[in-house]
Amino acid sequence: MNKKQEDIPTIQCKPSLFALSPLFVFLSVYLVTSIIINDFYKVPITVAFLISSAFSILISRGKTLNERIAHFSAGATNGNIMLMIWIFILAGAFAQLAKSMGAIDATVNLTLQILPNNLLLAGMFIAACFISLSIGTSVGTIVALTPVAVGIAEKIGLDIPFIVAIIAGGAFFGDNLSFISDTTIAATKTQGCLMKDKFKVNSMIVIPAAILVLIYYIFYGTQVHTSVQPVSVQWVKVLPYFVVLCTAIAGINVMTVLILGIVVTGITGIFTSGFDFFDWLGAMGEGILSMGELIIITLMAGGMLEMIRFNGGIAYIIKKMTQKIKSKRGAELSIAGLVSFANLCTANNTIAIITIGGIAKDIAEKFHVDKRKSASILDTFSCLIQGIIPYGAQMLMAASLAKVSPLEIIRYLYYPVLMGIAALFAILFRYPKRYS
Repeated sequence: MNKKQEDIPTIQCKPSLFALSPLFVFLSVYLVTSIIINDFYKVPITVAFLISSAFSILISRGKTLNERIAHFSAGATNGNIMLMIWIFILAGAFAQLAKSMGAIDATVNLTLQILPNNLLLAGMFIAACFISLSIGTSVGTIVALTPVAVGIAEKIGLDIPFIVAIIAGGAFFGDNLSFISDTTIAATKTQGCLMKDKFKVNSMIVIPAAILVLIYYIFYGTQVHTSVQPVSVQWVKVLPYFVVLCTAIAGINVMTVLILGIVVTGITGIFTSGFDFFDWLGAMGEGILSMGELIIITLMAGGMLEMIRFNGGIAYIIKKMTQKIKSKRGAELSIAGLVSFANLCTANNTIAIITIGGIAKDIAEKFHVDKRKSASILDTFSCLIQGIIPYGAQMLMAASLAKVSPLEIIRYLYYPVLMGIAALFAILFRYPKRYS
């Protein structure tokens, strides 16, 4: 994704704790309220963002109301946000087309025939890990696999948020480790180390967590039983997903992959009489409209988070997190805390790394933290936070495709949480020793 934000003014106010209050308002209205009433669907996330966005504009000082709204709008429409929206639009169109012409059903039937019941969950986790590692993007992995995961859940009677969380967890595995991931590139460039060295340190920390999660899915998979009778697979209808997965693994841009998927789905659907040309256009339109709520959320989140940055929220975090560092362990913890809080305020792990990467490098040099370890910390903790916030692109996309609440998925996200715990232990217990 484009990390430049030329269209947003770079002027920042002095560090301010109060600047973070819109984020606390959002979390209170949406997350805390949902937990208290034990209903994750009672408070629409769009309403929570509307309230917090209006609050972020209200509390800004030194500008007229029109100027504040203009600045909010600049944050909502920066290049990174608009690129995500294009991906959402194309993903919605492809998902609806694949459903309409039977590609999802055919792929689900094929998966159920290939994988035995007891290895179904583990197989899906491995597939998500492999694809995300190959393509370097968690969003692309979620777009490709979530519709199939939902179809499998419906056929065998599993909880949809649970099975979608398996895909999301595997997606973050590759996002964290892939050589072509935005986060890997940003972390290694800001810290001045080689990608292969960062991968070596990073893998020693997170692979044990992935193995533990895999063992759990294998064990849990023994309880999965389905009475679904084998059906003949319509191989030609699997073609759109086959093309999407192969081109994604080949490293082609995710937007190009989705456009190609839309074209192939249309040709296949017309060829197999799944729909005609005008049904193809209609299904595309329906899929795009289904992304409306997700697009609105993304725009409001982008504007609100930009107001937090502009008003000094991130500057405040940086100031507080760097004041009392006294040891190498403290330096590593401060780097982890900085990127975590920056990610909370930007909802983009790559932007978070870029935002505090230079400061993290200064801290690492001052306290003799190995630059390979600091790069690993930046990447791992940014992926951890990105995986557990309900307003990140990954959770919003997964929730939209599965038609469930982001909070329902997050409660089953075992891998990102274990990855974060492993990274925290690596700091506290000086692991790996060679790099600590």
